[in-house]
Amino acid sequence: MTYVIAQPCIDVKDRACVDECPVDCIYEGPRKLYINPDECVDCGACEPVCPVEAIFYEDDLPDEWSGYRTADREVFAATGAPGGASATGPLPLDHPVVADEPVRVG
Repeated sequence: MTYVIAQPCIDVKDRACVDECPVDCIYEGPRKLYINPDECVDCGACEPVCPVEAIFYEDDLPDEWSGYRTADREVFAATGAPGGASATGPLPLDHPVVADEPVRVG
């Protein structure tokens, strides 16, 4: 199991979780942040610092955002385990569940 970043992060990307993550496993996509499940050590440091409460332990993800349970995993299935977000830079594409969400304005 791992942590998942859900819908409240879309078009916000506060990055407090990125600063708190001790293993550099939170990557930036065009509209949302993504946790690489193969790099996450399940420490939970990211969850309490998220100002929009978008981070959930996988088993605790609300049903309304169930599509996000696999979104992060599927993003990294395509790209592999880059080995740390700070050395990689932003991801080129968002997962379809994110891309299909309406754009939030300010």
